[in-house]
Amino acid sequence: MKERDAAATEVATPLPKKRSHSWLTYAMITTVSWGVWGALIEIPEKAGFPATLGYCVWALTMIIPSFFALKNNHWKLETNRRAVSSGLIIGFLGSVGQIVLFHVLIIGPAYLVFPIISLAPLLTILMSYFLLKERTSTRSWIGIVLALVAIPLLSFQPASNGFHGYAWILLSLFVFAAWGVQAYFMKTANTHMETASIFFYMTITGIVLIPVALAMTDFTREINWGPSGPYLATVIQSLNAVGALFLVYAFRYGKAIIVSPMINAGAPMITIILSLIIYATVPHFVIVVGMVMAITAIFLMAE
Repeated sequence: MKERDAAATEVATPLPKKRSHSWLTYAMITTVSWGVWGALIEIPEKAGFPATLGYCVWALTMIIPSFFALKNNHWKLETNRRAVSSGLIIGFLGSVGQIVLFHVLIIGPAYLVFPIISLAPLLTILMSYFLLKERTSTRSWIGIVLALVAIPLLSFQPASNGFHGYAWILLSLFVFAAWGVQAYFMKTANTHMETASIFFYMTITGIVLIPVALAMTDFTREINWGPSGPYLATVIQSLNAVGALFLVYAFRYGKAIIVSPMINAGAPMITIILSLIIYATVPHFVIVVGMVMAITAIFLMAE
């Protein structure tokens, strides 16, 4: 009996014990990284380097943080069936969602697409509440609600015409579901495998889908292969990759019902502020309201 208990102990991976406010530190790193990335990502695109090629660059920049994560974990990569399947599911949900988004923005209005997709944390919260039984304080719940309202406001864009059909709605809902479920699986995977392994498989799936992004690229148009193209994109996409790594750590030590809305509300707010400074663009009143709500929400959730 004792031998059986000992064997079970060896197989099972203990739940993360590191708590305190480490999750908040990781979440804030992701928020800042993605906020800065969001403000700069349009620079290489406007300079003639397509977003689809930007995806390819991002997938390759994931290799660097993955290397350091594995090194920090003493090069231990989990290769059991459960770990591999969990890591690949997380990776494909994120990467496929991004690939689909490229097409959605071609056939659908961005001012409606982004608000739909931005509510992905709502799905994560519902799954975490009912399936993981996560609970939090009344103060944090108020912050969660404010964040969920602020996120689509921060994604507001003026209406534009020229879009027909409804396929973009279904594809937008697909991305919404993919990213919402991805965050849930990211949380559950952290209970039975190391963060380094999760991120490694996320990196692999991102790279595997590079041919799809290349196939979506219009090479008949002139592409900027100079310093302001792939080279600048590499620097900017590295912020995305680093943010993704710390996102996994944030989910490991924090509650998904808190981490997901906090980051999704905080990053766009930083993007808007930096865009105001860099491009001297005055945000719409709706966005300003969203920023105020996001700041309040982060304060309430960061307890």
